[in-house]
Amino acid sequence: MSAQRLVYLDNNATTCIAPEVREAMLPFFQELWGNPSSMHFFGGQVARHVEAAREKLAALIHADPAEIIFTSCGSESDNMAIYGAAETLGPSAKIITSRVEHPAVLGPCRHFREHGYHVIELPVDGVGQLDLAALREAVYGGPSLVSVMWANNETGVIFPMEEIAKIVKSAGGILHTDAVQAVGKLPIDVRKLPVDMLALSGHKLHAPKGIGALYVRRGTRLKTYLIGGHQEHGRRGGTENVPYIVGLGVAAELAARHMDDENTRVAKLRDRLEQGLLACPDARVNGDTRHRLPNTSNMSFEFIEGEAILYHLSDLGICASSGSACSSGSLEPSHVIRAMGVPFTAAHGSIRFSLSRYNTEADVDYVLQQMPPVVAKLRAMSPFVTN
Repeated sequence: MSAQRLVYLDNNATTCIAPEVREAMLPFFQELWGNPSSMHFFGGQVARHVEAAREKLAALIHADPAEIIFTSCGSESDNMAIYGAAETLGPSAKIITSRVEHPAVLGPCRHFREHGYHVIELPVDGVGQLDLAALREAVYGGPSLVSVMWANNETGVIFPMEEIAKIVKSAGGILHTDAVQAVGKLPIDVRKLPVDMLALSGHKLHAPKGIGALYVRRGTRLKTYLIGGHQEHGRRGGTENVPYIVGLGVAAELAARHMDDENTRVAKLRDRLEQGLLACPDARVNGDTRHRLPNTSNMSFEFIEGEAILYHLSDLGICASSGSACSSGSLEPSHVIRAMGVPFTAAHGSIRFSLSRYNTEADVDYVLQQMPPVVAKLRAMSPFVTN
């Protein structure tokens, strides 16, 4: 990067660690390094901090702390939910998901398809909303596991989880939601919404990479996924990652405290950025602009390659993305954008901007100053643009 300035607008890929989180973690690398499973006092005092973090995270989604299982990341949480429920239900069950899910959900669902399970991938409409009529049809006629995301990582589109839950539970299905992008940005109350399992990831809400959690509603049957110890009440073996668990607990407290800011000031920054960039020729917004995360804007700039835009922006110190960080090495258009039916000329030019509470007006000003010339330069070089 040649630029001296850094404007980070890729927070759906990962977030910075909040200073308060970092400070809370440090003692567990130095003074309080005991194993929380040990019977002696040195380990016992560490175990109390693990349980305190569990309570803080549970409070963020209004769960019982006993319903929280700590994992290594959102992908593990998704896999644990899908593998555990599918193997409990057996191969006669249907697994229902959507075409716009994160690879951490699509991957295990397709794995079970290869092993004889009936897997249904539901379509979305032109703004990325789930086809609820197709869901109603799919859930009836036998046991089913439904795994759909709360909010899309690429477009920010929020699925109507309350209506989805009613449809699934009326048919007696099990409902898992990948809420990795929603937790900390949207108010979530699992006491009122009958989801059976909910996956989240620490590094999406200013905790470190390498820590996540799975909420499992009390009474939900789930086969153990990671076997090897009694930890997490026998539901997930392996010595607890104490510093990161403590950090996730603090991050959950901070997310609750800053949620109003996320949904007001950050949303206004997003909107001002989006409106400014729509002045570029052949620019469009992808996704449902009425029901989306407050921090996310997915835009296409027709007739130019998104990767070329990103390289130019990177040289200017601006960090954005062409979609999921887990598949950004691919030159193919995003599967989410394709599922929405975005025209080919726009699909290749899609860019995701995702803000956080650490972004400022000055960040938006800088992007609005730098990006239009980049788009103009690339359009001038495009063989598809006629003057």
